[in-house]
Amino acid sequence: MIPPKPALALGQPPASTGALAPNLIAFGRLLRRAGVPVGPADVLAGADALQCVDLGDRAQAHAALRAVMVHRHEHFLIFDHAFDLFWRDSEAGRHAAAMALMDAAKEPPKPPPAARRLAEAMRGDRPEPPKPPEPKRQDELDVTFTVSERERLQTMDFEAMSAEEIAAAKEEIRRLVLPLDERRTRRFRADPSGPVTDLRATVRASLRSGGEILDIARRRRVTRTPPLVVLCDISGSMSRYAQVLLHFLHAVTNDRDRVHCFLFGTRLSNVTRQLRHRDPEAAFEMVSHAVPDWSGGTRIGESLANFNRLWSRRVLGQGAVVLLITDGLDREGAAGLAEATDRLRRSCSRLIWLNPLLRYAGFQPKSQGIRAMLPHVDEFRPVHNLASLRELIAALSSRNAGRGREFAA
Repeated sequence: MIPPKPALALGQPPASTGALAPNLIAFGRLLRRAGVPVGPADVLAGADALQCVDLGDRAQAHAALRAVMVHRHEHFLIFDHAFDLFWRDSEAGRHAAAMALMDAAKEPPKPPPAARRLAEAMRGDRPEPPKPPEPKRQDELDVTFTVSERERLQTMDFEAMSAEEIAAAKEEIRRLVLPLDERRTRRFRADPSGPVTDLRATVRASLRSGGEILDIARRRRVTRTPPLVVLCDISGSMSRYAQVLLHFLHAVTNDRDRVHCFLFGTRLSNVTRQLRHRDPEAAFEMVSHAVPDWSGGTRIGESLANFNRLWSRRVLGQGAVVLLITDGLDREGAAGLAEATDRLRRSCSRLIWLNPLLRYAGFQPKSQGIRAMLPHVDEFRPVHNLASLRELIAALSSRNAGRGREFAA
């Protein structure tokens, strides 16, 4: 196995490119351990792409490898950090030491969200230190109460999870069940033990026996779960949460009917048809091709206005429940946001706002977008870990579907 440490530095004219192919293979292994699906075909395509660019230009090499080895928008950030970490400059260590002496008094910058996953991936090739010898077992009963790994995963923030923990969280999300409260409709169905007498069916059945009524037909009102409409923010500030929540949306879309999913950043995209694919990997691949503005800016007011104008009459009938997943940080400020949110609330039976910023104990609605939207929602809930998703499912399954506003900490 080729260790990633002596990687050939791109960006300078190399004296010999004999180590390029083994290091490119090691780079593909690093991306796989960091959660980016890279196969042998992608590595071969990367080798071909590097032959078409100038290896002395680091920007060209970066663009060529990302174009052929990354197939989803949400993996761009991980690739960029992995590229900078793996294909590092040979003189970077000396310059970094000099800069560290100058910036010793400054506060260290916050590591990017993918830094932990990349650090774990870089440690994957290093041999593990020898384990100390196990002490002799004693016949003692340990009654110390400890927290299991599964319980710790329930309360861990999605943004703080490693690649292995995110995979475990996705498996937990696939097993979540979303039983929505059933509502009575205006339709009836035949039921021998129904509470309502069906006079028309009774008379029609009596014609078979010469007009003599032998049995009284009965019927019962049909009950159905209300439609569920999800509007999920996929901007740069929400990208890490959106990646995990897409698995929740995929599980819900394949578990019941009348579920409509929309993604928005700078524009609105309907991904309901893509998420209905049974295979999650194939579904997310189609979503990545259908959504052009992943991890970009945010225009919440414009996206909600487009939904109200183009989709509200199609999907918000029969007491629909709307889940609005966003942090409320709009690049346009609060222009038109209050009006669009108010119209959305009037078009549905329940408008539930899921905001990952509620994970902070001292959260205050200070931004213009949050202050504009907050008066027009029925419920305001956090969505940052598995426990918050379970609380959301319990709230959606409750019988209380009125207009009473609820704010969960």
